[in-house]
Amino acid sequence: MTIDSSIKQHPYGGPSLRSRFMTWFLKRSFKSKVIQESMEFSYLRNAMEKQAAGKKHERGVTATPVSETGVKGEWQIPERIAPVCRDAVFLYLHGGGYAFGSPATHRAMTTGIARKAGIKVFSLDYRLAPEHPYPAPVEDAVEAYRWLLDQGVKPERIIVSGDSAGGGLSMALLLSLKQQQLPLPAGAILLSPWTDMTVSGDSHHDNQMSCAMFDRNAIRRGAENYLSGAAATEPLASPLMGDLSGLPPISIHVSDSEVLRDDSLRLLEQQTAADTSIDIHIWKKQPHVWPVFYPLLPEAKHCINDMTAFIHQQLT
Repeated sequence: MTIDSSIKQHPYGGPSLRSRFMTWFLKRSFKSKVIQESMEFSYLRNAMEKQAAGKKHERGVTATPVSETGVKGEWQIPERIAPVCRDAVFLYLHGGGYAFGSPATHRAMTTGIARKAGIKVFSLDYRLAPEHPYPAPVEDAVEAYRWLLDQGVKPERIIVSGDSAGGGLSMALLLSLKQQQLPLPAGAILLSPWTDMTVSGDSHHDNQMSCAMFDRNAIRRGAENYLSGAAATEPLASPLMGDLSGLPPISIHVSDSEVLRDDSLRLLEQQTAADTSIDIHIWKKQPHVWPVFYPLLPEAKHCINDMTAFIHQQLT
């Protein structure tokens, strides 16, 4: 797929020197392992959690674990709540191919969002494959959303967000809420979302060399691990295949050089056909889900600024 001229490139430009180094580093330290057929997802899970244990979260934000029946995660609450975000919640669904990742691995970014936007964040710790394949993460996301409603949070005061698998899960959550005739949130922010389990976008082939983290085969194996025999065309597994009409405004951030680029661009086509409000920001030569490297990358800071603007706009 060619990026249409009507789709705006993000004005930041780039990539910065730090971003270039991060891409080089990820190709050597992460991608080189992920693309191997012998790579075990349990290895990545353990390595990511071990690495996350040494990370600090944003100053001025309190992180409190939550473990209730059907809901596990972490509240991340800034000292200062923005007036426009009073009584609002940012529900975050982490990425990691549905096989690894947690609130801890994404805490630097999500607490950065909490502080910058002045909003309470609930980072969900959903069940992971292969122990808990599809549709377990979707069920957990719906349960967490219902839990927030039971806490007295109004749907129009919720922004849903996620990266990579968590971005696809965010879309699956919206589709499931619509199917169940539950009230929809105010909007959603997707970071390099994984929306197509059939692995059929052109970028899965075209960007295999430029992508900092994956190749087509790694995405295929991740899909098989998550689906565990379920159909790849099932809409709650591949939201690209779903009926996207009637959804709230959606903002997407994606890099032009990543394997999952077309999972966003094809979603844009589907959303436009469904007459749903959507905007897409295409960043130049950034690693997959670069905001997770906040505060190391200047592009991560700029992206969080953009996310903050969208959050405040939808909650006004």
